[in-house]
Amino acid sequence: MKSHQKNNVQKVILVISDLHLSAGKMIKGKRNLLEDFHYDNELIDFLNYYSSGDYQDIEVELVINGDFLDFLAVPYVEFYDDEFWSETAALAKLKMIMKAHVGVLDALKSFLTKPQKRIVYIIGNHDAEFVFDSLKEKFLSYFGEHRKNFILSNAISTHIPTKGVCIQHGHQYERAHQFDQENAVVETLNGEKYFIPPWGSYYVTNVINKYKQERSFINAVRPIKHFMIHGFLFDTFFTVRFMLSNFYYFVMVRFWHFYMVKRSLRQVMEDLLRELELFQDYETLTRQFFEKNTDSKVLIVGHTHNPTLRMFNDGTIFINTGTWTRMVNLDLGQWNNGNALTYAKILVKKLDYELEDFDKNVEVDLKYWMGINNLPYSEYH
Repeated sequence: MKSHQKNNVQKVILVISDLHLSAGKMIKGKRNLLEDFHYDNELIDFLNYYSSGDYQDIEVELVINGDFLDFLAVPYVEFYDDEFWSETAALAKLKMIMKAHVGVLDALKSFLTKPQKRIVYIIGNHDAEFVFDSLKEKFLSYFGEHRKNFILSNAISTHIPTKGVCIQHGHQYERAHQFDQENAVVETLNGEKYFIPPWGSYYVTNVINKYKQERSFINAVRPIKHFMIHGFLFDTFFTVRFMLSNFYYFVMVRFWHFYMVKRSLRQVMEDLLRELELFQDYETLTRQFFEKNTDSKVLIVGHTHNPTLRMFNDGTIFINTGTWTRMVNLDLGQWNNGNALTYAKILVKKLDYELEDFDKNVEVDLKYWMGINNLPYSEYH
């Protein structure tokens, strides 16, 4: 924000998503190929920048829109099969992540100490184990007395930081990743608690993580169909193995389930088609959302890791905030900056505006953070 604009803005809203902080680049002396987040310094700079200087005395709300931590990508834990989803395992994974990214946690804490700063955390599908109250307590306790300015709740699936702006992670639009945050925990007769993950989480831990150890880019290439074409041409054996594993897993986990519950063939085919949907196209998603939510002007999501800004003729805006992990885009028609640290920035000029005056009082944009760290090198991934 330029200095001459300072007096014209009453609130700044920042939205980041899909950073995927995991257990660090090294675990027990071994390279951790499941760690996708390598921008600790850049994120620290980002948090410091938006809590100092021109932003020091302005209300700034940071919305962490899901998948900030990645509980699905923590290797070398002493929990296997269904025990991986226990509350005890979740706490162990959380401690590993927090230990690996202390600098980021300290920067978040410092951000909260500044006047008029707060953080809202929306749970995504990779950090879904935050549904455990013990995990929320462990994480929030790190921020001491300033935790009162850090909102992390199972009840938040859609956040409205200002009138007309809706923020969702986006996993709820894919059947493979849907879960009920209020009813996702079961308790055994012994009092042990377990998270009930969506089948997409099982897929990540049982298929993606296995092949990621061989090709670290396996979950970072878009579009998927182009990745498969290139794979068949230039990495045939690996791609065939990967496709067979996907087919086997899908049939055993999903089709067998449909067969066992004895649904009709038509129901089975309809369910299979829904399972194979990989996020609705932006136009369909946006139109359906705004038809149901007529008091909304802006929809901001994450999840797909594809940074997008679309402004429609009726004045509505769709934003996907992308990711802070390195991506490889094989679509020549798309912006191909795989290192773009993208985020949404919303400037609110007047807090008590009416919805019909939204355009006069709210500016919405998609930015990418270039960083202010002047190290003469960067880490190779």
